Amino acid sequence: MAIFHLFLVLILAPIIPGIINKTKAFFAGKKGPPLLQLYFDLFKLINKDFVYSKTTGILFRIGPIVNLSCMILALWIVPFASQRAIIPFFGDLILFIALFALARVFMILAAMDTGSSFEGMGASREGQFAILVESAFFLSFASLLFLTKQLSLTNIFFQLTFTNWSHIDPSIILVAISFFLIFLLENSRIPVDDPNTHLELTMIHEVMVLDHSSLDLAYIFYASSLKLWILGTLIINLLVTYPGVHLWVKDLLFLMSMGLFAVLIGVIESIIARLRILKIFDFAMAALAFAIFAIILQFR
Repeated sequence: MAIFHLFLVLILAPIIPGIINKTKAFFAGKKGPPLLQLYFDLFKLINKDFVYSKTTGILFRIGPIVNLSCMILALWIVPFASQRAIIPFFGDLILFIALFALARVFMILAAMDTGSSFEGMGASREGQFAILVESAFFLSFASLLFLTKQLSLTNIFFQLTFTNWSHIDPSIILVAISFFLIFLLENSRIPVDDPNTHLELTMIHEVMVLDHSSLDLAYIFYASSLKLWILGTLIINLLVTYPGVHLWVKDLLFLMSMGLFAVLIGVIESIIARLRILKIFDFAMAALAFAIFAIILQFR
């Protein structure tokens, strides 16, 4: 069953950006791109020729591959609809966090390997924000570890059952908020960054991939859709419970929750503006603060 979930995610992940864009188009009174636009873009990029600058090296070429590989490996240890992951083991939580850090490092190195001051600026900003984001990510999981006494993602979400929610532990609410802020930060969504902008003063993630083309850019786009799915899965697994329902009903409810979550992201991006670059540090600090307060509540 877990293998089926893996293939299901690999197939459906690119539809999440499509739902977000359709929601934003609806609020703007426009038709917007097709729901399956990312599938079309990936197919088009796969059939294009590679173009490499003479200043780039091996890091520029392997960065997108490592990034995509890390996202796929993360799918193997994150549970689908709070069910058993493909390869759960003691301490997989640490590996999960490390995979996200490794993917970020190689994308930063790939951007710096271009020799472009423009992409170097984006890499610098990504590294600065990563200090706070990864700290918030780690402390959020630390709070769940203290709550469940488990060091495996599968066991953590097994412990967070309907029984746990009968008294609604406030630390879970704080962790959910922290995860949501991390979701926006990690995926460079509004109000942190606008994935559709090309303004030099506001770009963070998009500026890092301007020199990539063909299959490399397809890897980056696909890995981004997987990251959307993975981080969204953490939030849904934390907030949605499935007491006493059949497995296929769990799967259906999870997919519906993921779709509604994508709509929520689209709504948020439609009603609020992008933050100034200096305010993003305050946004990241908020995610870190919620994670710290969640840990403090464990010792009340």
